[in-house]
Amino acid sequence: MKRGKTINGWRGPDALSQALRACRASFFVVGMFSLVMNMLILALPLYMLQVYDRVLTTGRVETLAMLTVMAVVALLFLGIIDALRSGIMVRMGRWVSASVAPVFLASSVDARLKGDDSGAQPLRDLSVVQNFIGGSGMTFLFDTPMVPLFVAVVWLLHPYLGMIALGTAALLFLLSVLNDVMTRRAVLEGNVSQIRANLQAEATIRNAEVVQALGMLPAMVDRWRSVSTQSLDANQKGAERSGMIVAFTKALRLTVQIGVLCTGALLVLDGQLTAGGMIAGSILTARALAPVEQAVTAWKAFIATRIAYGRLKTRLAMLPPDTERMTLPAPTGRLSVEGATFTPPGRRRPILCRISFAVEPGEVLAVVGPSAAGKSTLARLLVGLYHPTAGKIRLDGADLSMWNPNQLGRYIGYLPQDVELFNGSVRDNIARMTSGSDEDVVKAAQLAQAHEMILGLSDGYDTEIGDAGAKLSGGQRQRIGLARAVYGTPVLMVLDEPNANLDQAGEAALAGAVEELKQRGAAMIIIGHRPSTLAHADNILLLKEGVAAMYGPRDEVLQQLKRNTVTTTRRENNANQVQAAEPNEGTAENAEAESQVKFGLGSSPGTRLPSQQPRHGSN
Repeated sequence: MKRGKTINGWRGPDALSQALRACRASFFVVGMFSLVMNMLILALPLYMLQVYDRVLTTGRVETLAMLTVMAVVALLFLGIIDALRSGIMVRMGRWVSASVAPVFLASSVDARLKGDDSGAQPLRDLSVVQNFIGGSGMTFLFDTPMVPLFVAVVWLLHPYLGMIALGTAALLFLLSVLNDVMTRRAVLEGNVSQIRANLQAEATIRNAEVVQALGMLPAMVDRWRSVSTQSLDANQKGAERSGMIVAFTKALRLTVQIGVLCTGALLVLDGQLTAGGMIAGSILTARALAPVEQAVTAWKAFIATRIAYGRLKTRLAMLPPDTERMTLPAPTGRLSVEGATFTPPGRRRPILCRISFAVEPGEVLAVVGPSAAGKSTLARLLVGLYHPTAGKIRLDGADLSMWNPNQLGRYIGYLPQDVELFNGSVRDNIARMTSGSDEDVVKAAQLAQAHEMILGLSDGYDTEIGDAGAKLSGGQRQRIGLARAVYGTPVLMVLDEPNANLDQAGEAALAGAVEELKQRGAAMIIIGHRPSTLAHADNILLLKEGVAAMYGPRDEVLQQLKRNTVTTTRRENNANQVQAAEPNEGTAENAEAESQVKFGLGSSPGTRLPSQQPRHGSN
């Protein structure tokens, strides 16, 4: 097991900590710049001290000129170093985000497959951390350690002034702690409620057609408002409390400056301090208190960043162990499923139980069964989206868990039941969002019998399809999804309801694509309800309540289904004949339909009886 740096950044449960540790040199440079900046800030009070105590008493213009030049140069260097420090922090935040963002995007995809609906929230949390590192909110962490330096300089001017500065700094520090105690819970509640409200809004927008067509918008707005109101209430409570403390902090700082001037004036009148020392003490006290006041003001952002950072660490801790997998030889497509059982997390009853079958290159397996029989779950297991809780799924003898997912994806063609396309062109989607060659894209479209359909679009292969393919019909999305599935001529094809949205021409195109893929030697698993699913099948797997009710050559399974249907029909007819109640018209037809549903071959309109199934080809 290896962890470390990848091409795209850091990886593993401690990826974020690794990225931050890699910035230690930059943090050190920022700290040194902060030290130099705070030393240069002393130029202004020292200049005021010298002007009042030397220039005004001696009247030497050349001294004034020299002091002015030195102060201006110091302040110019201060501006340059401040700009450099700001630039380093901005770049540091960007680098941290770019280094670990791929990890969180991948973790979000993995979490979605496990039923987590947090969406892209980790990326938003990472953006909060990035903005804090690169923004002004983090500067107080580097400036606060300089507070004792300014307090010490004020103390050197006079102990009374030093005690005022020290006491006020301690009081402001206590106010920052109080700010944390009073606002932490409210900020956390508001943050969590805001995430829930955002997810609710995203779901409403994503399903805009259904929401609008069914008049659900008022109800969805009310549901969103109830969650959003919780966030607004919590944020308001935290903001009000924090605002009170911040306002008191500003008033205290201004009052202290007056107090320093008043005390300094008394000391000047008593001959214990010069006028320049009084002015310098006031400036230095204000500078000593500025980082502490800034900490109180920026505390809300600091808490939000700390919460986001905690969520990111929790998400990383949930990542599976990062294992380096050996690159295996290209598979031929020999698939074997050995007693595969799958039980989702949090459920006791398995969706699939001890499923076993095999598919050789060039063979087609049709998976049929009633709804909720586990067909789509089986499809996800075969392409590695889920992992069986028991049993094995092997490709060319190697368990799917042994394959590198990036390598395995090149050899698999998958068409899910709900085809998801991405914002971009038709070409981009067929090429799986890579920069594949135009020749390979056209070959995939031709293999999927979608080339002519694509040429009929407004811009052909360069047609922008919109978010999730919103500009295409359901049939067009399905045929482009099939072209994407066959891109690169994979050796294992898993098609889940590939004809769900196809018309007669689309069905014919699908049949041609299946036949050509079969001739090319691809192992194919086709899941569906329609009779056309069985047209090119060599074997049939009948799933019923997660169990393989039947499995074998197509003609044998169809004959057995026919016998079962006839037996069930006769049994129902006999039962109805002995009933003394009113006759139920259409009993034979009802029993026949029920038997079809039981075997999963009659759950869709237009499905024919097993005895009527087409018998193309031979075993």
